[in-house]
Amino acid sequence: MFMIELTYIVPLDRVDELLADHVTWLDAQYDAGVFIASGRKEPRDGGVILAVGDDRAAIEEIVATDPFHVNDFATYRITEFLATKVAPELAAFQQKLPG
Repeated sequence: MFMIELTYIVPLDRVDELLADHVTWLDAQYDAGVFIASGRKEPRDGGVILAVGDDRAAIEEIVATDPFHVNDFATYRITEFLATKVAPELAAFQQKLPG
């Protein structure tokens, strides 16, 4: 599983110009089964996305297509983690430690 943290590097009025395109990009990843949660950070200086998958390179390719990335509106930090404990509603995403 991956946590993707976006940090805006342009003023919020510029972010708002691309927000609809960013949401369309998010929706496509939800439809593909890659994203399972997302939202704004508080204070509003970026956002966080939880993504499922085993291939960091694939997640990096997806992030590269975000309109905020394409237009240099945000920086991204991708953190991979093993979701070994999850709420019952997220049981399908539970992972096991290797070995």
